[in-house]
Amino acid sequence: MVAPQVSVLFDAAVILYALSILFYFIDFIQNNRKANHVAFWLLAIVWVLQTGFLILKMIDLGRFPVLSMFEGLYFYTWLLVTLSLVVNRIFRVDFFLFFTNIVAFSLLVLHLFSPDQYPSVAMSEKVTSELSLLHIAMAFISYGTFTLSFVFSLLYWLQYELLKKRKWGPKLQRLGDLSQLERLSFLFAVMGVPFLFISLILGTFWAILTVEAFRWYDPKVIGSFVVLGAYSLLIYFRVSNRMYGRLTIQWTMICFFVLLINFFLLGSLPTFHIWST
Repeated sequence: MVAPQVSVLFDAAVILYALSILFYFIDFIQNNRKANHVAFWLLAIVWVLQTGFLILKMIDLGRFPVLSMFEGLYFYTWLLVTLSLVVNRIFRVDFFLFFTNIVAFSLLVLHLFSPDQYPSVAMSEKVTSELSLLHIAMAFISYGTFTLSFVFSLLYWLQYELLKKRKWGPKLQRLGDLSQLERLSFLFAVMGVPFLFISLILGTFWAILTVEAFRWYDPKVIGSFVVLGAYSLLIYFRVSNRMYGRLTIQWTMICFFVLLINFFLLGSLPTFHIWST
């Protein structure tokens, strides 16, 4: 199989798959039907790309690619996506696609970025390098959305203090209402969680496949999971109506400070992120 064809197909599949999971997550949290429709069609495009990859593999091998563990793993992920789309269309089970495709996405990453299935060392290194880049890109996207969530939290806090002190004026009007600021802060927090989760999946597979000295107790690894847990708790408490308003904003700020501690005090990148090009 021609390397550029493989690269384009699996890069597109992973990115679109990640976006699909993001929109399914938004629907899961906010019951957003528009997000559900976007996620479904993104997943349909992923299925087309996966099918194209499977056909190219069949042409290249001259047989059905299921005779090795990695060939079977890819066929399994393709089958999961296919069945999940069919089942969703027939039975309309809410959130079925979201949970099924978290599993399928993890298996797809394990298959596509495993260096053992590529014919040359150069191509294997290129693929694992792309996995590392995707992991870091997803992490920074999540950091960006969490930062926007924090900014809206600051605006909420400023608006709240101005109202509390009865300081009426142009600034108060330009800040927007409190409910809108809280909603936007929560929306960007929701968007950041699946990106961080996907980044951790990609990073974990990359480290397991390529780093001999990888340790689960690395401070950066532990810190990243703590950040994910903090924002996940924020979403859980907000959706279950256990916190709202100013309490949600306070928790959002705490989560962002945890993120800053993880990023700066624990090191912007752990030692196993440094790879040779």
